[in-house]
Amino acid sequence: MDKIYEPQKTEQKIYRLWKKSGYFNPYKLPNKKGEPFCIIMPPPNANAPLHIGQGVFVTLQDIMIRYQRMKGKKTLWLPGTDHAGFETQVVFEKKLKKEGKSGLDMLRDEFYKAVWEYTQKNRKVARKQLEQLGASCDWSREKFTLDKDIQKVVYQTLERLWKDKLLYRGKRIVNYCPKHKTAFSDLEVKYKEEKGKLYFVKYKCRDKNKSIIVATTRPETIPGDVAIAVNPKDKRYKELVGESVIEPITKREVPIISDEAVDIDFGTGALKITPAHDSLDFEIGQRHNLEARETLGFDGHFNELAGPLAGLNIVDARKKSVDILRKNKALVKEEDYTHEVGHCYKCETVIEPILMNQWFVAVTKLLPETKKSLRDLAVDVVKNKKIKIIPKHFEKVFFHWMKNIKDWNISRQIRWGIPIPAYYCDDCGKSFIKIKGKVSNCIYCKSRNIKGDPDVLDTWFSSGQWPFATLLTSKNKKDFKTFYPTDVMETGWDILFFWVARMIMLGIYCTGKIPFKTVYLHGLVRDKDRQKMSKSKGNVIDPLVIAKIYGTDAVRMTLIIGNTAGSDFIISEEKIKGYRNFANKIWNASRFVLMNLEDFDGKKSALTAQDKKLFKNLEIIKKKMTHHLDNFHFSLAGELIYHYFWHTFADKIIEEMKNRIRDDKDKKQAQYVLYKILTDCLKMLHPFMPFVTEEIWQKIPQYKGKMADLLIIEKWL
Repeated sequence: MDKIYEPQKTEQKIYRLWKKSGYFNPYKLPNKKGEPFCIIMPPPNANAPLHIGQGVFVTLQDIMIRYQRMKGKKTLWLPGTDHAGFETQVVFEKKLKKEGKSGLDMLRDEFYKAVWEYTQKNRKVARKQLEQLGASCDWSREKFTLDKDIQKVVYQTLERLWKDKLLYRGKRIVNYCPKHKTAFSDLEVKYKEEKGKLYFVKYKCRDKNKSIIVATTRPETIPGDVAIAVNPKDKRYKELVGESVIEPITKREVPIISDEAVDIDFGTGALKITPAHDSLDFEIGQRHNLEARETLGFDGHFNELAGPLAGLNIVDARKKSVDILRKNKALVKEEDYTHEVGHCYKCETVIEPILMNQWFVAVTKLLPETKKSLRDLAVDVVKNKKIKIIPKHFEKVFFHWMKNIKDWNISRQIRWGIPIPAYYCDDCGKSFIKIKGKVSNCIYCKSRNIKGDPDVLDTWFSSGQWPFATLLTSKNKKDFKTFYPTDVMETGWDILFFWVARMIMLGIYCTGKIPFKTVYLHGLVRDKDRQKMSKSKGNVIDPLVIAKIYGTDAVRMTLIIGNTAGSDFIISEEKIKGYRNFANKIWNASRFVLMNLEDFDGKKSALTAQDKKLFKNLEIIKKKMTHHLDNFHFSLAGELIYHYFWHTFADKIIEEMKNRIRDDKDKKQAQYVLYKILTDCLKMLHPFMPFVTEEIWQKIPQYKGKMADLLIIEKWL
């Protein structure tokens, strides 16, 4: 062995050795009858290189796969990448802007082709990075969310939802980003606490001696008011219900109504109803058959229905509306008010609730054959422990979110993604889904006056089918039957609702089975100041750049030690340096052992009482390692073998054996002790630090029947 371990010279060579062996393919493993074990890789976005946070999921999943492979399981880790519709379009448009170009100057097909080429280049980069991180996944089964066969599965699901009347098109309040001009689901809205104003506005009744005061944070939407609502239990306003008041900006007459949804304790207990610009108001409006007066356009500016506010953006309209109210003596008072405001999760623009025709999945509507909704299907399997969520406290969060879930808006007003195969009839006004065949007329009235939907599907809708879609479309037709349901879905806690909940709903709906047995949620990576790592903050650590300096094994250990399920954790270059030193310690200790195995035949010798004590302790360590890995305690397992190897094996046992190796009478026993403990340590270390351990394994003398040719398939302890 060389005196110094140089990962830069070793890692690519070792990865090529693994790939050449074919052992990433479950059907080429030595144990042909092994129990199946499968992880479907959460597909990284194909719009940028991997970041350190994605290094976490790569490392955790690779540890699971390597461990189960060594236990003799038929392991499949299926890789892939995500087209990431909206995210990728935003990234690509930023790229065009730097080049002095604009996507708006490109035809739709031209834009799509350009983004396709961009993502294909990034897919190659992502694959290379995954290989550099040691990902032992089966590249022969790699998938992309825009693969034609994946799209076919997605369309089949869409068509089934349509036939089951769980998919509908409706004009409803959606979360709209005026900058990106697209709608989002409730999950994609980022809420931030902001300081604002609560405006108390007087609405005079036709009888000028009476009036009612409402409190609002949005005076600019007053021209969209169609009623004032009070709670029927509120005695203060009982006599006013049925009266009409004058809206104080455009001077329209609107009724006072009663509705139980009004919060008696908020503001004055009277609520202005603006159905086109607030979700609660929309629901109240629906119950009372009120018109939805749309005063705000999709460009973020008010239209002619807003009267004196027409043409203004939201900020300017708010200022002018306050001035008008003050001038008309309708503004009673202003109060400082702190509240949660929704923002676009990508550009931070304030989200506008706005009425749009969109496609929705009805997640609470009961299916006729099961009398359960999509939500019920997901809640039941978690409640009945068919799916286990780690850490357990996230189950309560899951149930809370599912209890309050709303119908899922799956249309996006962008040009990159899976097109919605929908058509609208201008004559009868109906819409329909049509997957196969040429569409030339309306399925309802037979009119030829139809047009296709320009929108694309929400990325989470297609990726929500990832576990079963990838296995159903695999080149090996046995994969779905063999590996579904999959064993573990490992991902960040922050997308439990974005993705995991939807995979559970769609997985059970489409296959009748759960998509996975365990959900393991890892924490988010933070810097030494506990700040979330992001490119905008300039605190991102590139896992591959740092791996070239300190070695991939050091980076992997850094991402695991201290990383407990569901908890955010700190990473720093100093920590990576520390595990680089550990890799060197493994190398040096192994080098000493191998240098002293001369004339050793691999056979067990008579052991001293002290040797038996050492092996008894080793057995305890091995049982603890197995227990930790079986129970997803990866940080504890990593810490355990780290401390045992360095502080027990390297610092104590090797030192104690040095004199015995020089003694011919004791040499055989000492050699066996060192050999046995070293090889067991390498097995325990391998899932965490695969490169240095495999390199050492290749240098250990092969004793007949004792060792596998590659550590990657060596039998676990």
